[in-house]
This record gives sequence, structure tokens and C-alpha cells, in this order.
Amino acid sequence: MPSQCAEELDDIEDIATFEARLQSTKAVILPHAQSAKNKRNTLPNNTDEEIEGKNQDELSSNAPARESIYLKTWGCTHNSSDSEYMAGQLAAYGYNITDLCEDADLWLLNSCTVKNPAEDHFRNMIEKGQKLGKQVVVAGCVPQGAPRQQYIKGLSMIGVQQIDRVVEVVEETLKGNSVRLLGQKKVNGKKTGGAALSLPKIRRNPLIEIISINTGCLNACTYCKTKHARGNLGSYPVSEIVERAKQSFDEGVVEIWLTSEDTGAYGRDIGSSLPELLWQLVEVIPDGCMLRVGMTNPPYILEHLEEMAKILNHPRVYAFMHVPVQSGADRTLYEMQREYTVGEFSHVVDFLREKVPGISIATDIICGFPTETPEDFEETLELCKKYKFPSLFMNQFFPRPGTPAAKMTQIDRKEIKKRTKKLSEVFSSYEPYGHQLGKRQTVLVTEIAHDKVHYVAHNKYYEQVIVDMEEDLMGKMFEVDIIETGKHYLRGRRVAEVSSPNSTSPLPKGCVSGLKTEIFQQDLVMAKSAFGKDRIFLLVVLVGMLLSFLSKQLAT
Repeated sequence: MPSQCAEELDDIEDIATFEARLQSTKAVILPHAQSAKNKRNTLPNNTDEEIEGKNQDELSSNAPARESIYLKTWGCTHNSSDSEYMAGQLAAYGYNITDLCEDADLWLLNSCTVKNPAEDHFRNMIEKGQKLGKQVVVAGCVPQGAPRQQYIKGLSMIGVQQIDRVVEVVEETLKGNSVRLLGQKKVNGKKTGGAALSLPKIRRNPLIEIISINTGCLNACTYCKTKHARGNLGSYPVSEIVERAKQSFDEGVVEIWLTSEDTGAYGRDIGSSLPELLWQLVEVIPDGCMLRVGMTNPPYILEHLEEMAKILNHPRVYAFMHVPVQSGADRTLYEMQREYTVGEFSHVVDFLREKVPGISIATDIICGFPTETPEDFEETLELCKKYKFPSLFMNQFFPRPGTPAAKMTQIDRKEIKKRTKKLSEVFSSYEPYGHQLGKRQTVLVTEIAHDKVHYVAHNKYYEQVIVDMEEDLMGKMFEVDIIETGKHYLRGRRVAEVSSPNSTSPLPKGCVSGLKTEIFQQDLVMAKSAFGKDRIFLLVVLVGMLLSFLSKQLAT
């Protein structure tokens, strides 16, 4: 992933104006630089800041960065959003964001703590980077939730609410220092959503904007390690979210994803609610562009069902909800401390299916929770047979260190795998999309399929529709006839002319969102080249351009 969108300079006079604009951007993305000479702080309760090493000078360099950064992400959409923001700030500062880990000077690894395999992959990447002699910075839920683990000892760490300080951490790490920033963002002593949504970012997909509307949650599930990292609920103001959405559409985005650990709980800490936010968002979504609401737990959506049904029927909102049930047995849900019953979950599904015709509801199941009996698991199977969820995320239970469930008597791994296989067989026994065959639907294309010969589009119900790559259809909306259905997809044939939901072209892939002018992004390319050349020559050029500028000003 490149750090800028242009390939070369168009005019040498751009050099003269680069430095001033660089300082303006540094004032936005580097507001917290601190001197920590000869000082080592402790790290109690995961909230303090720590810088240790032998090169602890204050960040004061005016030259743009030239090193390359490799950024890898594990986990949820919230983590993906955090990585987009970190990449954007680093690129805006002049770093080159690369997909080639071997070529990078520093690896930035954004971790997930939900399951053991994700953390195992994270640990393996740290070891690989160290063996290759790379500088390594760790971010995400693993260091935030358990910063004293031996395998990350001595590494620089970026907390989940400190992503706006990634440039500081990277600069200090490249100097040979170890930096830990794990504190929470607070206003008047109250936790907020996190780093500002207006920060520069590099979208993984230029057509899709991911907006984190809140962090943390109100639950205390006995199996969840993420709570240790993301903490209690902290919501962004409605106005800040709406402004980010407006900016996204101004940059050619056609689809917005709202994400958090629990979107249904949004606003409870600031006197707002998810429906209030959604009604304001639909007012700024252009016709043809779409909004997807992220995962919500059952307890916090129950009281909003009437309003949510109206919103999900809105033409600019996908009729899709992700509502994890985790178990079909009340006894297991009680032991998980999920704070709802199977009956309440069923009410959510039944109500939305009645009020939002065709709605697609996805859910999650944990197989092998420590107290889950064979009878409990059978109830889970019956629930899945009843509703035939089109998307069913099956997870084997893994005990996460520090959680109450980890201290419970564990079920044998072979039995957990056996239950997971049974659930998979239930899921494979039905065809969720057969009723769509022959229907005409409107779809929006946002991706290229893995086979590189098809586009990936979604219909109103956020069902995946595969379309032949016959022409440039990216970011376009059009009608298709459904000519084939599979377990995980539909296939459509275009039958109508295409329309562009957004008249603004999207930013080229790898461009930094949030920078005010295209000229500045070109300046970043110039800087990478110019500052690597002979400094005396560059000084002569800059002085010459400055004198030329002053003479023109005096003449006028």
C-alpha cells in the first residue's frame, strides 16, 4: 500500500511550499510529542505512559519520514478501522506504507484477543519480525488487555484509544526507544469514543468508509477478553460521526459501515441512542449510497425494535443485522452472563423478520462453553434449525487468560470439535438463498472477487451477489436478474444501465483521506525523493524559490 497517490512531481516549484504545509499537518497528527530524557515511568493499571531507551530526545525534526512501515491487522472491523487511521497518519507524515514485510523498516502489528489462534498468529509474527531484525510496534487488544506478557516485553505499544499518537510511537521506536501509550481518552473525567474521527486515514477499500461509533460495551461476558482491552462503553457524539460520514461521501465513498463492540449500546453513556444516530445519518447519505449497521447484542436492541425496523426499511440502509446469540440454551447464556434469554433473542428475530421483509440476520455460536451440557448444545442445534440463519459464525470455545470462564472446568477439545462439526452439518443442510432464484434486484458493486474475474456486489439485504466483470462497474448501482444461487452467494446478470450513486470519484487506492488538497499529497511524494538527495542542492533550490516568491510579492 503506497503512502501517497501520485507517482512523481509535476513541477519543481512544489518544493517551495512543501515545508509550510508539512508543519501544518504535523500540528494535526503529532500534538502530543513529549520529552522523556533519562526517565523511566512505571506502568500501573495499564494507564500510564512509558518511554525507555537511550535516544529519548523530544520529537522536533522538520524533515519528513522516509522509512517504510508494514502494517498487519487481525480481528474485527473496529480493528480494521484503527489500522486505517494509523496508516493514514503515518503516510501523511511521510512514511511509506508497504505490503511487503521484508522491505519494511518497522512492523506495526494490530492484534486481536478474542481467540487463541489469532493471538498465536500475532505472537508468531512478532518472532518473525525480530528474527529478521525489524523494529516491531504492537497495537490492538492484546497489549492493551495484557501489557505485561513476556513475549511483548520491551516492545513499543499503542493502546486502542491512543492510535492518534502512532507517529510518536513509531518515531521513538525507530530511534531505538521503547514506548508504551495505553491510557484512555477522557473528557471531564468521562471516557470518550477514542481518537478523533477526523484524523487522516487510508481506506483499505476506497469505496467503503468504516466508522467506529463507540468503543467498549456494557456487558461483562465471562468468556470475553476484549472487555479487558476496550473497557466500558464510550460513545462518539452524533455530530462527529455525521461529519465523518459527510467527509467520506465528499471523497467518493458509496458505502458506510458502522462498527463497535456493540452498536446497540451506542449513546447510552451520552444521552443518545442508535436510532437517533441512524436517523441523522440517513439524512446525509446520497441516493444510491448505502449504510450497514454493525453487530449488536440482543439486550440493547430490544427497546429499539420499532425504530430499527423503520430504519432498516429505509432505501439507503441495508436490511441486515448481526445479532450474536452464542447459545440456544438459557442455562448456558446465564453462565456466560449474556443478560438475555433465548426467548428475547427469538423475539428480536421474529419481530424484524415480520416488520422488515427479506431481512438477513446473521448470528454467532460458541461451541463447547465450559458449562454447556449435551442437552444445552441440542437446544442450540434446534434454534439454528428453526431460523436457518443465512450467515452463521461458528466458534470453538477457547479459554482466554484472566476471564472467569478460563477458571471453569473445561470440556475436552475432542468433544468441542465434535459439537462444532454437528453445528456445521446443520448449517450445510439448508440452502438460504434458493428462494431468490429468478428475482430482479438492485445491487451495489464495491469489491473484486478473489477469482479476479467477477465483481462482488450486495443487494438490499446485504447478500453477496457475484457479477461478471464485463466493464467498469466498481462503485456502480444497477439491476440484475438472479440466475444462480449457492450456499454463500447469488449470481446476477445485469439487465439495466448502471448509475453512479456518488458523482465524486473515490480516492485512488492508498491515498490519504482527510488531507485538504491533492497538492499536499503530491508534496509528500516530492519530499520522499527530494530529502534523499544532496541537502546543499536542496537548500539552494529552496532559497531560490523563496527569493522568487518574495520578488513576485514585492512586484504586486
